[in-house]
Amino acid sequence: MKITKLVILFNYQKILFGFIVSAFLFGLSFWINSGLFTLLLRVLGGLIILNIIASLVASYILYDNSDLYELNNLEGILDLGKAENAILVHASFDPLSGRLEAEYPDLNLTVCDIYGNRHEHEKGIETSKRIFPPNSKEIKISPNTLPFEDKSQDVILALTSLHEILEHDQRVLFFKEAKRILKNNGIIIVSEQFRDVTNFIFFNIGAFHFLSQKQWKKAISSAGLNIIESRKITPFANMLIIKD
Repeated sequence: MKITKLVILFNYQKILFGFIVSAFLFGLSFWINSGLFTLLLRVLGGLIILNIIASLVASYILYDNSDLYELNNLEGILDLGKAENAILVHASFDPLSGRLEAEYPDLNLTVCDIYGNRHEHEKGIETSKRIFPPNSKEIKISPNTLPFEDKSQDVILALTSLHEILEHDQRVLFFKEAKRILKNNGIIIVSEQFRDVTNFIFFNIGAFHFLSQKQWKKAISSAGLNIIESRKITPFANMLIIKD
């Protein structure tokens, strides 16, 4: 439940506003003496509450009850035990690097925080960092310049982070840089929610926070890379397996 609690913390103002609006609609429905309009107000108020509950349940399924941050479903695609150098890219939220370092002590893992992402100035970020302390070797990166030598990395892991690169041109530059620093047969693992029907149903306008599958494909192909497989992690997120 750790990450779901953080979702609530980051979105508590929106959640509170939703409950206030719903309570107002229910109160108004009792004050207005009109059968159809009363029903409409109560249905709308109920839908707002239902959407809040659905989004929190979806967040739990996605973040705390799935393989999103476990990486157990990469058999036949990636063996981190055989990798020499790896990069983990996050956006001011790192629940994974500590476990990777403990599980793969021989892996040379570099943890990268995307500079200027939208989470940096959110009120809940300090709480997030207390629950998931930043890696002591973490570095800040600009998406268009990755500070690594050509063909030096076996794998790049980017879990729920690259949607924070807001401009298409910058995303293309990131993937071009990723291509430059990957070894031959190197691999990029990108896990993201898509801006699709399922996420619209459960997260409402919050789905605009993410990119469509078409946008990801365009950025990746424009950098000269290929999506060799797209795996569904949960109904709300996909894992893209990318190679040169």
